[in-house]
Amino acid sequence: MTLRTFAGLGALLSLVMPSLAMAADEVAAPVLNSGDTAWMMTSTALVLFMTIPGLALFYGGMVRSKNILSVMMQCFAITGLISILWVIYGYSIAFDTTGMEQGVVNFNSFFGGMGKAFLAGVTPSSLTGPAALFPEAVFITFQMTFAIITPALIVGAFAERMKFSAMLIFMGVWFTLVYAPIAHMVWSGNGGLMWDWGVLDFAGGTVVHINAGVAGLIACLVLGKRKGFPTTPMAPHNLGYTLMGAAMLWVGWFGFNAGSAAAANGTAGMAMLVTQIATAAAALGWMFAEWITHGKPSALGIASGVVAGLVAITPAAGTVGPMGALVIGLAAGVACFFCATTLKRKLGYDDSLDAFGVHGIGGILGAILTGVFAAPALGGFGTVTDIGAQVWIQMKGVGFTVIYTAIVTYIILKVLDAVMGLRITEEEEAVGIDLALHNERGYNL
Repeated sequence: MTLRTFAGLGALLSLVMPSLAMAADEVAAPVLNSGDTAWMMTSTALVLFMTIPGLALFYGGMVRSKNILSVMMQCFAITGLISILWVIYGYSIAFDTTGMEQGVVNFNSFFGGMGKAFLAGVTPSSLTGPAALFPEAVFITFQMTFAIITPALIVGAFAERMKFSAMLIFMGVWFTLVYAPIAHMVWSGNGGLMWDWGVLDFAGGTVVHINAGVAGLIACLVLGKRKGFPTTPMAPHNLGYTLMGAAMLWVGWFGFNAGSAAAANGTAGMAMLVTQIATAAAALGWMFAEWITHGKPSALGIASGVVAGLVAITPAAGTVGPMGALVIGLAAGVACFFCATTLKRKLGYDDSLDAFGVHGIGGILGAILTGVFAAPALGGFGTVTDIGAQVWIQMKGVGFTVIYTAIVTYIILKVLDAVMGLRITEEEEAVGIDLALHNERGYNL
């Protein structure tokens, strides 16, 4: 080549290299993944659908007709209250990682910082995600729907006897001191207490179900039994509503579990499959256990079995395989049936709609069995090589959640009872909460 040719090549490269550098920068820049964004937006809508109208109908059908609106009203009011508290500080407590360091236990291992309070710094261009990226605004809303349904689940334990005003304050304080910190400890990443322990909780076995179930048990014990329980018949007034609500929960749960993959990928697909398998198995497990024990299968039983299966597979959905899901579902259906019937009768507590029997027991069972069936040796897709060690970690997570939630919930309720009272009066209970507190009826004949 001549010197003139080299000079020409040099000139050409001087023009091309800046363009190549700019192209490299563009490739390296975060890019929104539209497919994952669409899936996460869909999942968010499905999870909100679980509370309103799903849970509202599921619980509403199980109470007496004079209290149907009170339960539905509580679900709607909680949806509004928690949405606002999540925006003001809840998201920040749960997911701000300021001050966190892997292997170091400090205040921020339990509570997130306030760097995201009032959603500071969140813009339309803010992206998040474990791999492919989607808007942080979508993640905030997705996690908001989890924060909404968790306290709403507690309503089932004290249905038909708590003041509406006391319920609102209790839920706000409980969300602040229990839900958001537990979510932070489990899901916030390196430096979070239970995250560093290695607790496996894909979609909320500890954060949502054990949390809500234990809080519900404490609430029904502190408030005491409904007037006439257990001698007065308190049959569900509209099991059609309950079955419709259970169906909505079943469908919505695909957003709950498959959406927790935070991407439209293979993990989400497997989470969807195992959710269906476990739920079907639990529905049949509860149905046959009731059929054998009581002589007849009931609509309420199969609806309860559906929810038990959904609860139990939640912590495991991202790591177990189909056969593990089958075992978890069957175990949950049978165990929750006996706990919601035989155990409750023997111990005598008035968990109105079996929030503890289904969510507490189902969540505990599912969390522990996650440590077993996440192992590849048993068909799982986790990284578990020592099943015994992982089960111990899962039990630590369960134990900590149970103790923390029970103690803090008890303190909140006792303080509120001393300050403003928790229960409606006997006269209001006889009339029904719909008319006594809301001045309306669910049915006007």
